[in-house]
Amino acid sequence: MQPHYQFTDEEFEKQFKFGLLHPSYFSHEAHLRLAWIHITKYGLENAIDNVTTQLKTYTEIHGVGAKYNETVTVASVRAVFHFLLSSEATTFRGFLKENPRLIFDFKQLLGYHYAFNIFDSEEARNQYLEPDLLPFD
Repeated sequence: MQPHYQFTDEEFEKQFKFGLLHPSYFSHEAHLRLAWIHITKYGLENAIDNVTTQLKTYTEIHGVGAKYNETVTVASVRAVFHFLLSSEATTFRGFLKENPRLIFDFKQLLGYHYAFNIFDSEEARNQYLEPDLLPFD
């Protein structure tokens, strides 16, 4: 079990927002959970604003600001939203059970939207780049 699950959704959201969540707890899965929490509580556009702002702050607090990637962050929130549209899950764990590709095939999923590697692009790191293959719906 991933360590971020020791927190309720509310606790996890607060721990992250204030930079208190230990960096070793912030895995890819935790990143998806953060997106899921914000989308379900605040809607897509607010989730994008919240997650990008908080993640920038979080990476700066923990001295890894250079790792932040605007395009990957926004695309992650949009991908979670896409899968939420057809989800019947009421919990994040249930959501992941319905959509394991978000964990196991995430880079491939984003590869359907981008013809280039957004994970290694300096431009993608600094600003959100719209998909050049398939838009997020």
